[in-house]
Amino acid sequence: MVMEKTTLYLPAELQRRLSDAARRSGRSQADLIREALTIFLGELGKPQPRSIGILDDPELRGEHTEAWLRQAWDAHRDRR
Repeated sequence: MVMEKTTLYLPAELQRRLSDAARRSGRSQADLIREALTIFLGELGKPQPRSIGILDDPELRGEHTEAWLRQAWDAHRDRR
């Protein structure tokens, strides 16, 4: 696995707790940080796509898109 170096600035108390945890567990601070970030980021889940108008209409479902597009296009065309 290729690793990239990063620098973290931690509050003194958090740094002390990290140092203590590393010493007690016999693991490196970097290893503990990697594990914590893996767990945290895994819980966030994957980002959802950012589509225009997403979730604007809770009644709109995939099977209704053709009719919705036809209606929207007709309304647009009528305004011109």
